[in-house]
Amino acid sequence: MVEISKRAVYIEDEPEMVELVQIILGRAGFEIIGAGNGIAGLELARREQPDLILLDLMLPDMDGWQVYHTLRADDSIKHIPVIVITAKSQSIDMVLGVHVAEVDDYISKPFSAQELVKRAERVLEQQKAGKDQA
Repeated sequence: MVEISKRAVYIEDEPEMVELVQIILGRAGFEIIGAGNGIAGLELARREQPDLILLDLMLPDMDGWQVYHTLRADDSIKHIPVIVITAKSQSIDMVLGVHVAEVDDYISKPFSAQELVKRAERVLEQQKAGKDQA
């Protein structure tokens, strides 16, 4: 059995995607807590203080970018790294996400299990390295 050592909130309105990510990242020692919309995701992130937030951009109640900007404006959760996982795979969306909004990573659906694990772990390592230097 894999020891759970990292926790993530996944803000995603498709339960099947949440289950898939729970399986993939669960095998790598992550506990994934799903939230079906932006408001619930923000509340969950504040309450749980996860190591990582995974964020879909197309949500039913508020746009994923609104969620992201709300996260970054909230002192209690702005330090948590965010990986956008979305079907919006146009290169302009990725450029906006990584270079303009400065998300920690941007993964387009569909993705491979190995890619998801590698990138989630890399973001956490980069954050830890940043904390160590601070």
